[in-house]
Amino acid sequence: MARRLRPVGLDFVEAAPVRHVFVRELAAPVEAVYDALEDVPGWAAWFPQVTAARPVDGGAGRDITLTGGVRFRESVIAATAPEVYAYRIDVTNLPGVRAMAEEWRLAPAGTGTRLRWTFATDGTAPYRLALKVARGGQARAFRDAVRALERRLTV
Repeated sequence: MARRLRPVGLDFVEAAPVRHVFVRELAAPVEAVYDALEDVPGWAAWFPQVTAARPVDGGAGRDITLTGGVRFRESVIAATAPEVYAYRIDVTNLPGVRAMAEEWRLAPAGTGTRLRWTFATDGTAPYRLALKVARGGQARAFRDAVRALERRLTV
């Protein structure tokens, strides 16, 4: 069953009870990486857990489906090229979650990009505990996604 989450802003990314932050550098230039983040349908080509992605509401939102059938309806809360792309989850079928936002921060790293992904969330105690266990899987997913994105952008 879909559940509506508490609406949060960009400040939630720094203040959330659960925050997972992952950082990697890739050879692609900042502008190309930012363009890939804004290309919502393209996410399914480089982020292995994303099986479907489409923009909604004239690009102000996103419908995302992950492997295993988890679905998100998201609102973009920051799109400042080429430094930050962020969104909050408004509706999901994931149990236990009360609020969630993700932020992608980009910075030049030589001729490439330093990419920082912050996953910020709040939920029930069992949900928060499950996320502690899931952190390693999120780290691998981020690493694999960045590698795939780098291959895509530097071919």
